[in-house]
Amino acid sequence: MPVYLVRMEHPDGEGWGQHVAAHVLYLRRLIQEGSLLASGPLQGTPLRSGFLIMKGAGRQEVDAMIASDPFASEGLICELRIEEWDPLFGCLSNHATGVLPQDLKSLFPL
Repeated sequence: MPVYLVRMEHPDGEGWGQHVAAHVLYLRRLIQEGSLLASGPLQGTPLRSGFLIMKGAGRQEVDAMIASDPFASEGLICELRIEEWDPLFGCLSNHATGVLPQDLKSLFPL
């Protein structure tokens, strides 16, 4: 199942504070379902920002999970970036495709 990197930016203020608990509960549910591998706030950014590592059958499934987040339904995501990622190395490599780009195959046989 593909892995996606998701970066969300949020306006600060009353709306964020009112809905952060529901947002965290939603993220916990995604973790229990196996769709969210990791999440947390980014430090030192001009706006409140969060980073999520998600699994989904495809981009549409990830889009749907984001759309169901209370921050999305309350209009509290002012910027969103989603990219498919292949975690070939490290602690998330069990979620990787196991296929190295052609130019790396001779350097790092899997």
